[in-house]
Amino acid sequence: MNIQRLNLQKLNNTRDLGGFPVADGRHIKYGKLIRSGKLYKLPKSTLMHLEEIGVTTVVDMRNERERLDYPDSKIDGARQVNLPIELSGAEGITYTKSLAKVWREESKLIKSEFGTADAYMYDLYERMLFDNRSQYTFREFFSLVAADENCILWHCSAGKDRTGVAAMLLEAVLGVDEELIIKDYEISNYFQHRKRTLQKFGLFVVPAARDFKRILYALMMAKPEYINHAIGKIKEHYGSIVEYCKQALGLTDENIELLKTKYLE
Repeated sequence: MNIQRLNLQKLNNTRDLGGFPVADGRHIKYGKLIRSGKLYKLPKSTLMHLEEIGVTTVVDMRNERERLDYPDSKIDGARQVNLPIELSGAEGITYTKSLAKVWREESKLIKSEFGTADAYMYDLYERMLFDNRSQYTFREFFSLVAADENCILWHCSAGKDRTGVAAMLLEAVLGVDEELIIKDYEISNYFQHRKRTLQKFGLFVVPAARDFKRILYALMMAKPEYINHAIGKIKEHYGSIVEYCKQALGLTDENIELLKTKYLE
């Protein structure tokens, strides 16, 4: 399947899950499930487009500091729900306004405790899946998805890690194939290529050791190894993503069937 981003000004990592095929031959309805990065200082044309799509719920998975630094633009007719995934460390990579501050506060910690950015991200994704606070957030997320009557949009800062894990869980419950789930995660790199190029240049001019710069740049990427690691850990503990959603998040077979009825055609 060719995944397309929504052509919206200032939103380069926003896409509709509509059209994603599922195991029983159906596909996800268009204009119902949208994943995104932050909705900061959006132009009127973008806000109008989101209003026309019918976005009625916006779920913000960022923490309070992120929301204060980069407040969401408001979509008329949409309620705003804050469901932060509170994890130390990596949020700073995506939201702080100062690359130098990122370097000082985060890179030394990552280097000393984890050695590599990959090891750090593996740990981050495990905490997202198995931390009690994160599991509470994902339970609430599924409740909002079930309750929304039109279109729900969820986002974090870059739209790849917290947003990506939420998308992985929802897509699996709806019956999307694992290969497409991974492709949907990884394609954030393609949609954000220009932005990442500018960030890489920004890192180049920051006065920091080369190893630290490599770590910071790696943290900006949506590597398929990260989501594969997460899926592997889920299977190790629960057997499948759907079983994780049942046992860790409390979804029932009835809940899942209701979601399929609502979002598939």
